[in-house]
Amino acid sequence: MTEGTTATDGADTLTRLEQEGDIAADYLEGLLDIADLDGDIDMDVEGDRAAVSIISDSTSRDLQKLVGRDGEVLEALQELTRLAVHRETGDRSRLMLDIAGFRARKREELADLGARAAEEAKGSGEPVKLKPMTPFERKVVHDAVAAAGLRSESEGEEPERCVVVLPV
Repeated sequence: MTEGTTATDGADTLTRLEQEGDIAADYLEGLLDIADLDGDIDMDVEGDRAAVSIISDSTSRDLQKLVGRDGEVLEALQELTRLAVHRETGDRSRLMLDIAGFRARKREELADLGARAAEEAKGSGEPVKLKPMTPFERKVVHDAVAAAGLRSESEGEEPERCVVVLPV
């Protein structure tokens, strides 16, 4: 534990994140009912944020409507869900929403991209600039680059902000 934190602080944080997950699940269940879509809500706490997933047993592509092209609808629903949590708790939420495994698959692809860019930067000795990404995407790439032993930084302004992988 860090200086100034106690086991109680950790338990309080966990309880707060679980509460965020419960509020988000209620909000999303209402949304699924309104949209007449089938899906189950799965809640978890990953690190320092609540993680909520909408999953479906059916083979239908109904939930893809909630993902949208390149996750655009998913991003919007995540923001709406965060606002619903904020309205109930009064605290800003960093909740992460995944629908039909889209974000989990995207995380794997981005981690691979970050590792490949790190290898390229190591091999060439030159910085490697990647295409513009969302904050979520950049975070995953930064983590993969750090795991490969290199440093990266974000540059540019939204929506053109991108990751640059720096050689040793």
